[in-house]
Order: sequence, then structure tokens, then C-alpha cells
Amino acid sequence: QVHLVESGGGLVQAGGSLRLSCALSGDTFSSYSMHWFRQAPGKKREFVSAVGRDGIPTYYHDSVNGRATISRDNDKTAVYLQMNSLRPEDTAVYYCGARLGVTSNIPRDITSWGQGTQVTVSS
Repeated sequence: QVHLVESGGGLVQAGGSLRLSCALSGDTFSSYSMHWFRQAPGKKREFVSAVGRDGIPTYYHDSVNGRATISRDNDKTAVYLQMNSLRPEDTAVYYCGARLGVTSNIPRDITSWGQGTQVTVSS
């Protein structure tokens, strides 16, 4: 059974940076496309970024494009999300998601989720 564990969230001032990490165990990491979604209080879970099984392609939501970089290390079975120029509207719980095969920006397509890591951006 796939197990995902996120880390790296925290409290940061607007304009700051964070690097989120997600480690996968329980299956072959390279079989999965990897994703980041986020969910703010009272809102639906929304797509942030995704990366294919070999590190390409990469996708970003318009709201983070140019400020976020997704990467993966298949040897370490981990995916990362570097976020820069953070804004208060980036405040949310960030979830790592894994999907066998190609990427998707739809939450119901994700087969395994982590527990989430809180990101809070103060103004």
C-alpha cells in the first residue's frame, strides 16, 4: 500500500519561500506521476502542480506559475515543491498525491494522498 508523507510546511512572511517535500513508500515510485494540491478553509481542494514519472512533463496552476518549481528524485522516492514569492492567498493545507500513469489536475483521479502540511503566509 502506498504511503505518502509530506513535510516542509510552516509560517512564512509574504515574499518568502518554502520547500515542500513528499516521500513515497510501499510501491515503485517511478510508476507514479506525482502531484501537489492545496485546500484552504471552506474551499475545494485545488490543483497546484504535477510532474510525470520521469520528471517531465511538469504542470502548474496559473496562480503559482513562475513562482513554483516541482521536481522529483526517483532514487530518493521523493517529490518537492519549491515555492517563492509567497502570498497570503497561498495559505492552505498542501497535499501530495500519487497516481499510476499520467498526471491529472482532478482530485478524484489521484489514487493516494498524504496527510497534508500546513502553509501559512502572513501579510
